[in-house]
Formats: sequence, C-alpha cells, structure tokens
Amino acid sequence: MDIKSAPASISYIAMAEAADKIRHAERILVVGCSGGGKSTLAQRIARRFALTYISNDRDVLWLPGWVQRKGIEQRRIIEELVRQERWIMDGTSTSTFDIRVPRSDIVIWVRMPRSVNIRGILGRWMRYAGRTRPEMAPGCPERMDWEFFRFVWTWEKELAPAVLAGLAQHAGDKPVLVLKSRRQMRELLDLLEGRA
Repeated sequence: MDIKSAPASISYIAMAEAADKIRHAERILVVGCSGGGKSTLAQRIARRFALTYISNDRDVLWLPGWVQRKGIEQRRIIEELVRQERWIMDGTSTSTFDIRVPRSDIVIWVRMPRSVNIRGILGRWMRYAGRTRPEMAPGCPERMDWEFFRFVWTWEKELAPAVLAGLAQHAGDKPVLVLKSRRQMRELLDLLEGRA
C-alpha cells in the first residue's frame, strides 16, 4: 500500500519537520519489518539525545531459549516501560499500539523495500550466527529459518495493513515519519547530528 492510498487520518510529516520533532521529543516509537534497520536507528537516536533505549524483542517479547512471553505479561511490561519520561522504543507489535502510540511524541515507520529487509536479516545472521545480538534477549542466539524468512518476505503484504490500521486508530494527531530507503535514513541521521 502506498502512503497516498493510506488512511487520511494518519498525520504524515516530512523529513525536516520530523527531525525538529525528534530533537524535542521525550518519547519516540520506531516500527517496521525485521532487517529494515529500526533497532540501529533507534539506538543512534537514543545516544544522540540521551533517551533510554527500549528493545521490544529484548525487554518485552522474548525469554531465553526463544520462548515468547505471554501476551498479558508483555502488556504489563509495556505499561510499566511507557510510563517512563524519556525513551525510544523499537518494535512493531500492533497488539500494543493502544498503549505505545498514544504515549509517543512521534512515530518513525522504517518501511524499507523487501530486498533491503532480506539483506538486513541475512547480514545480521552472518554477523551474529550463534551469538545474541545486543538488542535481543539473553539466551536467544541469532538464527535463520524458513518461518522467519517467510515472515520478512510477506511482511509488507500481511502486516503493513495492520500497522496502517493501528496508526489510524491510535495515533490521532501524532506525527508519523515514514522512511523508505537507506538514503532517507542517512538523511534523517545527518539532520539530527547537524551534518545537513
């Protein structure tokens, strides 16, 4: 689905305006498909503006051995985390948009093409094979299987509509920036780091 055909109730903003909003934001939500770079982006912004970095994978979703927490426990943890005053959280679980989106000052949707996401997951698998990434829960070493590959391959078709619906329902007038290329991500970081 193209941004132009997305629900009109989402308040999309341009890059320069988004950079200004991010500079003054207390709470930022970064969503998108695995491999697109949302964790890397969130960590860079966290360091730049001294925000607490919250990884949905590490801090909410997973327990050691790739055991997923029960939904009710995930919600309880997220409710606690979003009460903090200053944070940036990456993670796309739309089941908690009702908690996370309204508490955010801005939402960044890292909406990369499928080819970028696939390269991203393959690259990190090669880099971290058998080891746990910093933004992943302890005891969850990097892995690659058909189920996860298919999840990323079909993400835009199967999950992007839920993101659009969740933003339309919960964002209200919250600004939403959509990044659709690595070039746009670099442009945003350059603006935030004063290089543009």
